[in-house]
Amino acid sequence: MAEAVQRERCDLLIDAGWVVPVNPVGQVLADHAVVVTAGKIVAVLPSVEARNRFAAAEHVSRPTAVVMPGLINAHVHNPMTLMRGVADDLPLMRWLTEHIWPIEGAIMGPEYCATGVELAVAEMLRGGTTCASENYFFPDVCAATYRRLGFRAMVGLPVIDFPTAWAKSQDEYFDKALEIHDLWRSDTLITTSFVPHAPYTVNDAGLERVRMLADQLDIPVHIHVHETAQEVSEALAKHGMRQIARLDRLGLVNSQLIAVHMTQLTDAEIALCAERGVSVVHCPESNLKLASGFCPVERLRRAGVRLALGTDGAASNNDLDMFGEMRTAALLAKGVAGDATALAAPQALHMATLGSAEAMGLGDRVGSIEVGKDADLICVEMDTIETVPMFEVISQLVYCTGRHQVSDVLRANARQWQARIAALQP
Repeated sequence: MAEAVQRERCDLLIDAGWVVPVNPVGQVLADHAVVVTAGKIVAVLPSVEARNRFAAAEHVSRPTAVVMPGLINAHVHNPMTLMRGVADDLPLMRWLTEHIWPIEGAIMGPEYCATGVELAVAEMLRGGTTCASENYFFPDVCAATYRRLGFRAMVGLPVIDFPTAWAKSQDEYFDKALEIHDLWRSDTLITTSFVPHAPYTVNDAGLERVRMLADQLDIPVHIHVHETAQEVSEALAKHGMRQIARLDRLGLVNSQLIAVHMTQLTDAEIALCAERGVSVVHCPESNLKLASGFCPVERLRRAGVRLALGTDGAASNNDLDMFGEMRTAALLAKGVAGDATALAAPQALHMATLGSAEAMGLGDRVGSIEVGKDADLICVEMDTIETVPMFEVISQLVYCTGRHQVSDVLRANARQWQARIAALQP
């Protein structure tokens, strides 16, 4: 009589109709499973083989769903979720100077930031987003709130020329930044970046200090750049050069730079970003709503620039829907390029997952389904009116799927985040 083969123990086995690992780009694995132990992916293999090989403490079967990496929102101002819809249908500078900054001056504080992050995390998790790059004040509160909720985040350390409720002077911004970085530098979920607001709100001395400290600490610099034509023309008038040139003069155009928006770019600037390893975060819906301009995504992609995707804040979007952002990014890229082949669906998905992870310095941890990476995973139900018939899985994910189709958000324990979502319901 044949001896029974002892199966390997694992914490979680997820089998699904399709696994979309993201790396390699465009790959779809039918009837496959992802195996997780101690929060790490330990195997990706055909479902039948997985069930024969592993004895799982928890088994999640989704035969009509896609398992894919959690989406990664590479640019958010999540406390501003509490300002959703307060100043719609205005151009950027009027929106910012006449409405957002005055409101923030009146209400911004620790409780505001914690509550806004909680609401944003609930929205993001329900829509399949499992990681975000935060860019706001009171980063101590934001980081603690993300950690309490078990949500992965890169939390920005703000620098701006004028006083706010967070800091009154440039020295205080930097003193607090260093303190917070030191507090979170060894955390498994929270990382940090410098977030000087924009070249037009941070002086040369502040930007040089950011560069020096970012180099020493080996953390990214996340900044709004070339967001509007007006911004570029004002930079020319004030500094005699465009913003990218000024950042380059100050030593900031390098592989640590995460440049957000980038709607106004010359071919030479695109080539410089490619040469220096700059990451560009595209926020298409916010740019459209504020009429800021069009990021030349396809030109950037063809030049070899690393591309990431973000929603921007819910005050200017007005949601945190990364499925919607993927679709808008893919469609807009085709219109801007005048080329129906521009930013194909697999490339848009890559921007929203591994591209964002790599921009944030997290590409070795998350953003794709690969053995050894953290198990930040989602299941997306595809047996719905909106997504049948199924000819091309990734095309359906990008062009048809809505965030309401996310059935599971999984990390180590399959129910961990489902319970958190329920607890965060308003």
